Amino acid sequence: RTRVEIGTPAVAIRARISFKKRGLECSRLQSFQMRRRILLVALVGMLCFAGCTSQEEQQDEEVELPTVDDDLGESREGSRTDAEAVEREEEAIKLDGLSVAEMKQLRDQAEKFAFQAEVNRMMKLIINSLYRNKEIFLRELISNASDALDKIRFLALTEKSALSATEELVVRIKADKENRVLHITDTGIGMTKRDLELNLGTIAKSGTTEFFEKLENMATDSSTSDLIGQFGVGFYSSFLVADTVVVTSKHNDDRQYIWESNASEFSIAEDPRGDTLKRGTTISLFLKEEAQEFLDHGTLKSLVQKYSQFINFPIYIWESKTESVEEPIEEEESEEGEAEEKEEGEEEEGDATVEEDEGEEKPKTRTVEKTTWDWVLVNDTKPLWLRSPKEIEEEEYHSFYKSFTKDHQGPLGMSHFTAEGEVTFRAIIFVPKSAPGDMFTDYAKQSNKIKLYVRRVFITDDFEDLMPKYLNFVRGVVDSDDLPLNVSREMLQQHKLLKVIKKKLVRKALDMFKKLSKEDYEDFWKEFSTNMKLGVIEDPSNKTRLAKLLRFQSSNDPSELTSLEEYLERMKEKQDHIYFMAASNRVDAEASPFVERLLRKGYEVLFLVDPVDEYCLQSLPEFEGKKFQNVAKEGLQFGDEGEREKEWLEEMTEAYKPLTDWLKDEPLNGLIDKAVVSNRLTDSPCALVANQYGWSGNMERIMRAQAYSQGKETDFYSTQKKTLEINPRHPLVKELQRRVESEEQEETTADLARVLYETAVLRSGYNLQDSSDFAGRIERMLRLSLGVDLTAEVEKEEFYDEEEEEDEEEEVEAEEDEGEGEGEG
Repeated sequence: RTRVEIGTPAVAIRARISFKKRGLECSRLQSFQMRRRILLVALVGMLCFAGCTSQEEQQDEEVELPTVDDDLGESREGSRTDAEAVEREEEAIKLDGLSVAEMKQLRDQAEKFAFQAEVNRMMKLIINSLYRNKEIFLRELISNASDALDKIRFLALTEKSALSATEELVVRIKADKENRVLHITDTGIGMTKRDLELNLGTIAKSGTTEFFEKLENMATDSSTSDLIGQFGVGFYSSFLVADTVVVTSKHNDDRQYIWESNASEFSIAEDPRGDTLKRGTTISLFLKEEAQEFLDHGTLKSLVQKYSQFINFPIYIWESKTESVEEPIEEEESEEGEAEEKEEGEEEEGDATVEEDEGEEKPKTRTVEKTTWDWVLVNDTKPLWLRSPKEIEEEEYHSFYKSFTKDHQGPLGMSHFTAEGEVTFRAIIFVPKSAPGDMFTDYAKQSNKIKLYVRRVFITDDFEDLMPKYLNFVRGVVDSDDLPLNVSREMLQQHKLLKVIKKKLVRKALDMFKKLSKEDYEDFWKEFSTNMKLGVIEDPSNKTRLAKLLRFQSSNDPSELTSLEEYLERMKEKQDHIYFMAASNRVDAEASPFVERLLRKGYEVLFLVDPVDEYCLQSLPEFEGKKFQNVAKEGLQFGDEGEREKEWLEEMTEAYKPLTDWLKDEPLNGLIDKAVVSNRLTDSPCALVANQYGWSGNMERIMRAQAYSQGKETDFYSTQKKTLEINPRHPLVKELQRRVESEEQEETTADLARVLYETAVLRSGYNLQDSSDFAGRIERMLRLSLGVDLTAEVEKEEFYDEEEEEDEEEEVEAEEDEGEGEGEG
């Protein structure tokens, strides 16, 4: 390096020499560097050529070299850059066929709309109050799609060009698990930009105080649903499962637009992809983390079959399936295989002669499994109730019943009808052959088994008031076009038209039971007799219809049941009452003292042996003008009573007045209300009769058997005093009358009266208050009848001390041993 100033000629000369030398060195260095670069380029070229050759050689071996991720820390939240975060955020909400850049451009150009400040409150009410079950969002969206398809179909009746874009009328569901998006597409009428703003933005306009009050009070007025707008509140159930909802729609009269909302605001923009839908709407749901189950194909299929199985239009799901296919083998592999076979053939010389088929050799193939994706039809079952009953075979009804009830036996009877009037609906109802095992388990909370559809959209099968509880065994479907679809199950349950449907269903069900053949009705009665009797108690409006279905045991036939209509046909000419006797079984009923005169005079008596029978007839005061008479209660009247019988009863009443007064005042004081001469007894000496509003013996037995029988009402009825009726023809009663008249009122006479009373209590079906007192009295009567002294005592039992007995036994054994010893000596 030259660091001196050039001040003298000598110095200048030396500097020039130094610069020349430096120039030569630089020239040599540049030449060396050039040669080195050429050498490196050549070396790189040779390596590339060698790499290509190696790659070609290894291509057949299909050896996959390991790769290294570009950024190992890319998955870590802390290592992300701002650009990465933005990119992932954009990709998370991209649509099919719409790039990230187009999505960004779309959002920048979108026209934004702000919901009113009340939207948070409204969305909370919609999500938390109107809908309790999240899975119904799919039902609502498919229902909306069906409505859109109906509109374009009806429009096409007058405008032939309405279906020019596409004639296909379908609903398609596609789950994108990678991006966690669920798409529901229909080829319906679609929406214009104005429709998107009004129909999907109605929630911004309906946020009124009146609307809030109606939602919070669960109003039954159908105007509540009208406030939501024509697209229906069901669309907003999408936010039950999605954070963001994007609606892409194409109408015949407008371009394709995209509507997007996150439940707080929404935006509308023209779709940069163009008219990809041709016509219709696609709803894309970007599901929440807890709603990922709705991306499963099995879950989607089961929900469609549950709620939308009978939609008029086909519903397809994008689904994969694995199938085995034949794939041709490549030539090189085939040649290698042939070579191996040839070598094996050479080793086995002369083993066999192979005859080859003439003609062209078939290409060799191998079986491989491939996964294919295709649209699968889900709702292939058509609604049977929409067809005319004349066109349906009985086997079709049975197959339909088994398909939705899972009952392998088939129905005992069915009714297919269309109801018109205040509300129009179609229905098919069935009565099963066997009663469900849990029919009376928690009876008060039992729901009916009727499936309710609104315009072929399944709503629920858990309504409590669609059928009364006593008909909870009836199965069937009801489909109505008049009920509102876009309200919750709780609000629909209170709809006034539902009460009209219930009324008609009940009457059709009762008519169905009535039309059963005699043999089928006998089977029906064995399974559901209790339900019919409970219906008389619970359903006053259908009491008369139910009464015609009742069957009871009767004194007319020991084995066959009888109806009330048949009983009326056999009634005597002047008979004004239908007589019945309630007991625990038929034997007790026939042996009861209350039916003695009735049976002797040829009157037919109904025997109520089921615990609910007496309740049932108490709720049914009369049948076709004939009143019911419980023969175990006072006031029994015979239709053929003549003047002589009435005069005889009056004479006996007067003659036995001393005895009846004595019984009431002396031995039975406080136990009976009164004692009277009976007109119903023939063989028994007496009977205990309840008043018209008291409990019979059978009813008291049933009430005491209840789990919660202790109470004021039970004590009130059970402690009511009864009437003792005596038979003036019986010898025991005559003897009592004689002793009372002769004033032989000894203790024995009082005991006899008490024994007669207590015997009547037992024979009348009541319980004794003091059974030990009754047993003691019976013992005294037996002593008198056998001539045993009343004061004779029971022989005292001798008690032995076990220790003394053991000592005595030991002493005896010792004495015996001593005696044996002396004998030997």
